[in-house]
Amino acid sequence: MNIFLRCNIVLLLLGAISTTTAAAAEKPNIVFILADDLGYGDIEAFGGEHCNIDTPHFDALCRDGTKFTNAHVTNSVCVPSRTSIMTGRYAWRFGKDDQEKGGPWGFIGLRFPTTQHTVGKMLQDAGYTTGYVGKWHLGTRMTTKDGKIQNSHNTDFTKPIQIGPPQSGFDESFILPGSLDMYPYVYARNNRWLGEVNTQKGWSAFNRVGPTTEDFEDFEVLGIFCDEADTFISAQAKSGKPFFLYVALTAPHTPTSPAPEFKGKSRIGIYGDFVMNTDACIGRVVAALEKAGVGDNTLVIASSDHGPANYAGKIRKATKDQMREMEKDGHRANGPWRGYKFSAFEGGLRVPFAAKWPGNIPAGSVCDALVGLNDLMATWAEVSGAKLGDSEGPDSISMLPLLKDPGKKPPRTSMIVQGTRGNAFIDRDGWKLLLCPGSASAGNFPTAPESGAAWRAALKAFGRNPANHAELEQPPFLQLYKLTDDPGETKNVAALHPDRVKKMIASVSPSHRKWPKHARPETRRRQAHEGLPIRTAFRLGQVILNWAPQGVAPPGPLLRAERHPIRRLAAAPKAMRIWGRVVWKFRLRIHPTTSLSCGLGEACATPCNAGVPGWAASMRPPRVVKAIPADAARSKPYHSNPPEFGYGGTSAVAFKW
Repeated sequence: MNIFLRCNIVLLLLGAISTTTAAAAEKPNIVFILADDLGYGDIEAFGGEHCNIDTPHFDALCRDGTKFTNAHVTNSVCVPSRTSIMTGRYAWRFGKDDQEKGGPWGFIGLRFPTTQHTVGKMLQDAGYTTGYVGKWHLGTRMTTKDGKIQNSHNTDFTKPIQIGPPQSGFDESFILPGSLDMYPYVYARNNRWLGEVNTQKGWSAFNRVGPTTEDFEDFEVLGIFCDEADTFISAQAKSGKPFFLYVALTAPHTPTSPAPEFKGKSRIGIYGDFVMNTDACIGRVVAALEKAGVGDNTLVIASSDHGPANYAGKIRKATKDQMREMEKDGHRANGPWRGYKFSAFEGGLRVPFAAKWPGNIPAGSVCDALVGLNDLMATWAEVSGAKLGDSEGPDSISMLPLLKDPGKKPPRTSMIVQGTRGNAFIDRDGWKLLLCPGSASAGNFPTAPESGAAWRAALKAFGRNPANHAELEQPPFLQLYKLTDDPGETKNVAALHPDRVKKMIASVSPSHRKWPKHARPETRRRQAHEGLPIRTAFRLGQVILNWAPQGVAPPGPLLRAERHPIRRLAAAPKAMRIWGRVVWKFRLRIHPTTSLSCGLGEACATPCNAGVPGWAASMRPPRVVKAIPADAARSKPYHSNPPEFGYGGTSAVAFKW
């Protein structure tokens, strides 16, 4: 080979290496820190006079970058909120076919299929090394000893997790499967359990006793996560390749377990100590970036998965309305907003959110535009140069224009948010419509007014059961607030603005075939069968089932919606033989005012309702062969598609043939 040719080859190789290195340098590193149950008012920069805890590190992000005052999560509870962040997709779009059954707490099954596009996969495709440290709580598929659904008794901790963070696009991972009060209390690195699982422990808040290792201590977890994040950052900084690190802290979620060096450090007791411990973790991650020499080329974002839990506070034991006790010490964890975790009020959904990126984000700036944490996927795609297809991140809108210029017109025009018992709709002008009375929360730790009580009060105020859907679209079954004028959501002005209510309902209703203009094309195509169920799939009088077992044709439709549309069949009917009779069972999600009529008439083997052939079933009171109330029928803590208007539920109804 002649010298001239050799020189050209060398120059070409050097040029290729130079181009690759320059491309890598142009891509910033991305670090996302997600706290657990951290309230808007828990951070001094956000809570202002409502905050009585020192949070210098989160405050520093606001000082050195942009503070977002109107950031929302999609859900006021952990799993669906984190699902939306990971996928850029509203969690209610995932149905039963997309998920796998699992056991309780940290043993939950997969929340979305392995084919789902995630932020991890997206950034891997963009040339990033991806890491995940902390609370996972998105479901796993564990190896079991008996091949049955994973739980605390049959999981084989000597065998790797079959599906976990690596299958969601993370090159390196160090996790707890669930929250710090949700067993198993066992770390897993890259799907391999660490340590010998040979004992049982439980922690202070709920004392949920489950499998763990002898050396596992709750107060050490935050420090261990920080160490893992530091190790990842240090290693990746030396590689010269861009990296993405997702740090999911387990605090200040219960158990309230600050490290020894933080005990007694705050002015308001152990909860304040734990928030300060959480804030210090943010400081440690930022310090690790600076120490590794990559701070100037890293986008750092910190936020929370939803609002604070009202059962956390000055004592370790989970106790209803503890948060109110802290107000006596001058601290409101939810800031100026109303409500807590589980509710559809702002205190459960509006979260502290700050971003720092030297040279790209103006320091000390404030952005009041509506953004959602589901927007992170599209934002990171634009930052990294990744490409999103129409079906990928359909509910994610890049906030990069706002990061660079906080005063720009908000790209997001509206957002759907959810409590555990109801839905709400927020627009960028500060209007918020709750599609239910009350707080949209229930259970042991609801925000008042509790959902069931609120529905009963609304029905009493209305004077009768609503006759149709139009009557449900007005007070007292709806709430409309102007958040800019009424941050406490105290003045329901739905009756004063009926046209606005109609417009807002229309913008989220599948039956109107409309979606916000910003929705991706694939979202619009898929919307007909995956839209938020404000309107229902079944019309009044529409035949729902029209078949018979063993080839016997019934004299008429087997089931018909008479008073209010039925949400949908949640599972296919199946035959069961009980005491020699064939019983057809299927689960329905229905609204409390729904009535069902049976067309079997005289063909029914046994009259179902006080000797009358054919019957009408309703939620109050149930008049069917067997009806399980909504709360009793819930086998999972969350529904991917919550009942319409946040009430109703899943009723198990047995039809005798």
